[in-house]
Amino acid sequence: MFRPAIMPQLRVMLVVTGDDFGYCPRRNQGIVDCFQAGGISNVSLLVNAFAAKEAADLAKRHSIPIGLHANLSEGIPVCQSLQHASTLINQHGFFLGKIGFRQALERGQLSMKQVELELRAQVRLFTELTGHLPHHMDGHQHVHVLPEVREVFAQVLSDLRIPYTRVPVEPGLHSCPWLPAHLKRFYTQVEKDALDSIPVFKRYGIRWPDVYLGLTTMGQNMSIPSLQRALSHALAAGPSGSSSSASGSHEPMVTAELMVHPGYPSHPHKGGCGEGPDDFSQSADRQHELNVLRDPSLLALYSRQRVQLCAFKDL
Repeated sequence: MFRPAIMPQLRVMLVVTGDDFGYCPRRNQGIVDCFQAGGISNVSLLVNAFAAKEAADLAKRHSIPIGLHANLSEGIPVCQSLQHASTLINQHGFFLGKIGFRQALERGQLSMKQVELELRAQVRLFTELTGHLPHHMDGHQHVHVLPEVREVFAQVLSDLRIPYTRVPVEPGLHSCPWLPAHLKRFYTQVEKDALDSIPVFKRYGIRWPDVYLGLTTMGQNMSIPSLQRALSHALAAGPSGSSSSASGSHEPMVTAELMVHPGYPSHPHKGGCGEGPDDFSQSADRQHELNVLRDPSLLALYSRQRVQLCAFKDL
């Protein structure tokens, strides 16, 4: 008698998000190649970037699930009223940078009304480019979890019914042996800000996967062993950060997001968000990530570990 094969139960639903889509044509091409090879399942669009229109068109053509990578720290504001005089820009009209934005925030120099105007302008532009609201919205350089900003960010998501965000609290971060001290310090602060954001996001009914991964596996730190370590930490953390297993024989399924930055190195002077591409974008790190993510042995590891790649809308 024919018996249908019993599919092994999934252990992880994993959203692998290619950040910085739109940064430059070379990044766009690398992200599309990675998606087509099964290495990523989702992208996050920088709407104020050099090649954002091309990126949105590529997402439509290849049916790539796409969300908004809200940017308050790099390049030029989208909101026209903020491009000439605002607390968010320097004397050259550019955002204040990853550290500059944080310093200005600490000094109380940023207008949260202007932050809100810019976030709403970026969602509007995203909708114009893609034809729909973002399925998810996170922050470039993790600005969305910063004090004060998180409240405005949550309000905008709630108002526009954007259901998902990112909470960058990575299990295994503190025990990671290869992160240099300066990065570990920065990531530890990101983690603290993210933990403080959880009650705010909950209050507004915003959701996020059980586990976030990606700080310990960026650039040259990405390898099949480092990704395997990250997945092990995700499974150990369990659903909603709980390490207790479900009763009975069924293991609880974990939802997770892995943040990645695949691409081909940017050409100098061609890319970025108004100031040209940064060093990380022009380095070999982007292509290194692309090569690891589409390595058949990583895809085989996912299969063995019962990891299913998906998009936010599948959670």
